[in-house]
Amino acid sequence: MEVIRSFFNKIKAIFQFIGNQLYTFFKRIAYRLVAVFLGREKADRLFFSVRRNRKSVQGWWHEKVDVHSRFYRPVVFLWKTFLYGVAFIAVYIFCVETNFLWLMGSMPSVEDLQNPKVAQSSEIYTSDGVMIGKFYTENRTPVTFKMISPNLVKALIATEDVRFYRHSGIDYKAMASVALGIVTGATDRGGGSTITQQLAKKLFQTRKSGARGLLGYVPGFGIIIYKTKEWLTAIKLERNFTKEEILTMYFNTVDYGNNTYGINTAAQSYFSKSPDSLNVQESAVLVGLQKATTTYNPIRNKKRSLERRNVVIGQMAKYGYINAKQADSISALPIELKAKFETPYDGNANYFKNAVVDFVKKWGDKNGYNLYTDGLKIYTTIDSRMQEDAEEAMTQKMKQLQRVFEDHWGKQNPWVDEQGKEITDFLPNVVKRTSKYRTLAARFPNAPDSIAYYLNKKDTMTVYDWKNSGEMKKYWSSMDSLDYYKRILRAGMMAMNPHSGHIKAWVGGLDYNYFKYDAVKQGKRQPGSTFKSFVYTTAIDDTTFNMTPCDQIVDKPFEKKYEEDGEEKIWKPRNATGTFSYANMTLRRALAQSINSVTAELTDQVGPANVVRYAKKMGITTPLKPVPSIGLGPFDVSLYDMVAAYSVFVNNGTYTTPILVTKIEDSNGKVIEEFQPETHEAIRPESAFLMQQMLRGGVEEAGGTSGSIRWKFDVTKNGNELGGKTGTTSNNSDGWFMCITKDLVVGAWVGGDDRSIHFRTTNLGEGAKTALPIVGSFLEKVYRDKGNGVEPGPFPKPNFKISKTYQCPTYYEPVADDSLYNGVDSIPDRRNDEDDFLIGPPPIPLDTGRSN
Repeated sequence: MEVIRSFFNKIKAIFQFIGNQLYTFFKRIAYRLVAVFLGREKADRLFFSVRRNRKSVQGWWHEKVDVHSRFYRPVVFLWKTFLYGVAFIAVYIFCVETNFLWLMGSMPSVEDLQNPKVAQSSEIYTSDGVMIGKFYTENRTPVTFKMISPNLVKALIATEDVRFYRHSGIDYKAMASVALGIVTGATDRGGGSTITQQLAKKLFQTRKSGARGLLGYVPGFGIIIYKTKEWLTAIKLERNFTKEEILTMYFNTVDYGNNTYGINTAAQSYFSKSPDSLNVQESAVLVGLQKATTTYNPIRNKKRSLERRNVVIGQMAKYGYINAKQADSISALPIELKAKFETPYDGNANYFKNAVVDFVKKWGDKNGYNLYTDGLKIYTTIDSRMQEDAEEAMTQKMKQLQRVFEDHWGKQNPWVDEQGKEITDFLPNVVKRTSKYRTLAARFPNAPDSIAYYLNKKDTMTVYDWKNSGEMKKYWSSMDSLDYYKRILRAGMMAMNPHSGHIKAWVGGLDYNYFKYDAVKQGKRQPGSTFKSFVYTTAIDDTTFNMTPCDQIVDKPFEKKYEEDGEEKIWKPRNATGTFSYANMTLRRALAQSINSVTAELTDQVGPANVVRYAKKMGITTPLKPVPSIGLGPFDVSLYDMVAAYSVFVNNGTYTTPILVTKIEDSNGKVIEEFQPETHEAIRPESAFLMQQMLRGGVEEAGGTSGSIRWKFDVTKNGNELGGKTGTTSNNSDGWFMCITKDLVVGAWVGGDDRSIHFRTTNLGEGAKTALPIVGSFLEKVYRDKGNGVEPGPFPKPNFKISKTYQCPTYYEPVADDSLYNGVDSIPDRRNDEDDFLIGPPPIPLDTGRSN
């Protein structure tokens, strides 16, 4: 007894000391505050009066009460304990609520309680209403209470909080039961947390490090403080929300493992069902999973998940939600999963999704929204049917082209220099650009042999299978894989409505899982002859030159002296055939047949600087220099810019910024912002119409480089009109095709991952053989589909007067000066630089019904 009494006396002395120190501290603070407002003299009088009155009260108390009674001290002790306890609790709650002196950590505010924020998935929709992707930190799509199966509610209450409907946030009976269990050593009495407390913990993360104050780091105090926060928050939740709302928030908040959050995602992921369709056993699996998402995961630990499910079913029977017979029969059933877990890049349009993500993230940074947590609904311009058509066309045609490429090179390596010789150190140099090499170089900075060892070490890997458009397992080294991937040609395609600016299809590569680099906007390559259209546009639209499609230029050798980096040079372009016709050629025919000499002469006449100016006005954003060869496309551009620029020809000369997103809604369906394209007049409407006629020549005229789209693909039915321009760069490194129709402008690019990878002959590597078939196949599919808003037909007739001649003669005019022939006996057969269309069907007659 003496030991116990001594212990309590020490504790009492400690508390008395702390109390005295606090009393002195607060008394000094109070005195100084009063002195500041009333002055030191009045403060002294006031505090003297308080001390005197205190002594008077003590005197009165001693007169009225027998302080020497044997019961006096115990009664006073009890009262003091009660009052001090109440005061301590009040002060403690005040400190917790206000985070006094940063001791307790933050608490959710009133606004947080009234509008609890849960991370929600943002969803991306096509223009025809198909959801094509979700982006999230937590894959969660909330549901209402009506969408939650009653089986889920019963299973949860029976397992976690059987008195849920009878308490106000804290279950005192459960807490007493837990306390008794601790004292008696009975560990099967469960926990004392109610569903509301668990919601408070999950919703407001009361145990996260940011919510811990200074005392939270003191052993033992942290548990007491965060439990207090959960109790207080639970009481507030019960005051602000109904029981149904609390259950709904709980089910929408819970983590179900495998990056599935909320009951909607969990039901879809594990059972491929909506949450209102879950039966008893499925509900029991998901409720049981909440105890430990790894231990009781039905995919990773099916046996333990089954045991836990049956415990939940037993609890439902115990509290009368199902009868014993039902519990026995259901418990005997196996767990039947139909697992399907979502990823942001499920389905198609993955390159497009990436572009949308970039756009929305930038928009969100400016407007205070987070793509990954705010549950946005993003409505895009893309059409799901046209996107599917585009991806199918890409897959089919690139598979065919890759076979040709493999046969063309056989056992030889396809990486060659400008002279056609193999680059022997190609792979050793390329591998240095990979993340694998950089990691090894950092690990073995002075051991190149170790780097080489690991680069050539074989292991089982999954690689892209171009033959089957899927994947395959290979026992390869990193160098083997690099050698394989470098032989695969790459491609991109984009389709856009030229009037609205809406992008309708976007294919940035063969397969996003294996080729992340986007060939539509991220990739930039030399456009070759597709850039010639800007030269002809300059000649026709600029009032200084004011040319017509029927003006003529002689197809003859051209040379130009110019200075570059202080050095004088001479540029002598040649036609792809290496010959010149020495004939007067209309601008329409020269563009249709992609005559380099005429383009060079025309560029010289209008000035390279003017060509650059027009290209910029029409939407080319990459750096360009006013060099003599500008018309042949020597500078890198993106497919994205080229499609937008060619849209000017169909949109009466107006440039329209391509747009990906039409509107964004918040998680409640309220429109936050709608998006419209920016527009400006790039060229005159008449010039746009004349360029339409020029580009139609590439499809319709004999020798037109785009002619194969007419006779190889079913795209000219019902009087459908198209214009097109092919492009092929030096050594066939890049193949392009740009196509215009009344409703769509489509562009495609094909090439190797490195410029040194290409076909050796123009007959195989020209844009008419590589890029054009992708566009042709795509348009064939689009016109075959109904309901996508794209119908075949002619270009609209202009509603304004056409002052220039555009119906040109379809024959070569001889040159008056015979000396131009340079001794050539006859005009050579005009084979164009990118296609041998002369062996195809006859040209389409000109539309003589148009105004001239």
